[in-house]
Amino acid sequence: QRMSWEALKKSINGLVNKVNVGNIQAIVIELLRENIIRGRALLIRSLMKAQMASPNFTHVYACLVAVINTKMPEIGELLLKRVINQFRRAYKRNDKVVCNAVTRFIAQLVNQQVAHELIALQMLTLLLEVPTDDSVEVAVTFVIDAGATLAELTPQGLNAIFERLRGILHEGSIDKRVQYMIEQLYAKRKSNFAEHPGVLPELDLVEADDQITHELMLDESFDLEEGLDYFTFDPEFEENEQKFLEVRRALLGDDDDDGDDDDDDDDESD
Repeated sequence: QRMSWEALKKSINGLVNKVNVGNIQAIVIELLRENIIRGRALLIRSLMKAQMASPNFTHVYACLVAVINTKMPEIGELLLKRVINQFRRAYKRNDKVVCNAVTRFIAQLVNQQVAHELIALQMLTLLLEVPTDDSVEVAVTFVIDAGATLAELTPQGLNAIFERLRGILHEGSIDKRVQYMIEQLYAKRKSNFAEHPGVLPELDLVEADDQITHELMLDESFDLEEGLDYFTFDPEFEENEQKFLEVRRALLGDDDDDGDDDDDDDDESD
């Protein structure tokens, strides 16, 4: 069982690390061949780590989550709980780098409608409540990423955020550089965020009817299910593997007879 767990971890990490706009559909199919029900925390940790290391690929990781979320919404929901929790911790610690990366992830999850737009408004309100150079900068980046989607889903909510930004400009208490960022943001809004579409056409892979949106709030307390991150012995392992094969067949059809991809290379657990 442990060898199978390590092989699963290695396989998931490998797939997440090589996903890009061009191969995302193939990677989703590869991931659905793996037991990501058992390894859901491995997948979530791998995605969060990859996104933190390569924030410019955030839209790709969010799309991957969106497609898997239509088949296994518990994975989308747990990922969202963990990124919201990560944002809250980074915000409390004034960790601008983590805050910036994780808000970009949440913005793209809102764009893909895995996360409800209300969480975006709550985060922006928090970031602009007591404005600092850093918090305003993170908020501006967030609006650049999710502005097109928010303008469509909650125009009044977005108006309220821009009113608050206007107030911050008038107060004049923030650095000139950040003031300039706000002015640039107004220009982007004028062009309806033309250079920053919510979802690129090639990452628009989920039909509106299939979308499952999780309505999680910023001040909710979540069960992060951290026990799932580590190997535990399963007395019903064979039975559960069999159940997963049935799920896999239902998702991918009967052409899925390449046996179990067990490569027993050991991969040190982090």
